[in-house]
Parts: sequence; structure tokens; C-alpha cells
Amino acid sequence: MLREARFRISRSPYAVDLLTLRGTLDTTGLNPVYRGTINAVWFRRRKSTTIACIGTLWDFQDGKPADAEEFLTRLIDSRPGGRCHGRWDGISYWADNEHREQREAHLAVLRPMLVNYPEIPPNFDGWWRF
Repeated sequence: MLREARFRISRSPYAVDLLTLRGTLDTTGLNPVYRGTINAVWFRRRKSTTIACIGTLWDFQDGKPADAEEFLTRLIDSRPGGRCHGRWDGISYWADNEHREQREAHLAVLRPMLVNYPEIPPNFDGWWRF
């Protein structure tokens, strides 16, 4: 991923919470494999409506990264994109089955995020894109 100072929705950027990198290192094979996740938020357009999403970015990497920024710069495969846990379009909220109980926590981030579009939410670092 690349970090950009300017927001462009056409580039599908993400803002990440650098303090939330977590993962496990599997050393049972020939090469150590790190499976990491980091919390992220992003904006997308659906049917001409801007929506705010919350979820995670994830990746399998060779070896454990030194920090969240290294994890992100080594994350080059955009196929998985962000794993959306919840989204808000200003009227309705959606969450996947695993995260429905986090509705209020999600909306505490997503509501002001949508109101302040396209600003980076507090405690997040952006904008990161593939």
C-alpha cells in the first residue's frame, strides 16, 4: 500500500488505526508466515450515495513486520480489500453477522465520519491505497 496525503475516493483509500495491528507468526513451515489484521475505515460510493465503512485489512506476509507501517507497505494484494464489519449511509446501518453487537461502537465512528467527509477520523492515519 501507498500512503497519500490527499483523499481521492476514486483510488479507494483507507484510513487505519496504526495501534491495532495484531497477528500471529506461524513458524512450522519452511518460511515463517505472519497473518496480520489492522483496523480500518473507508468511504465508498453506492448508488450515488457516499457510505462510511468500518472493518479490517488483512494479509499473509513472509515474517513479522516491525510495525504497522511496514505491514501496510508490504500489503500489495488488493483483491481482499477491506473486510467490512459495518457501514453507515446516513440513514441505515448494516453489520455482518459477527459484528452486529458492535452497532453503537461502529456508529460512534461512522456517523461523525460521514458528517465530516472526507476528513480522516480521529485516531486514524490516512490515506492508504493499493
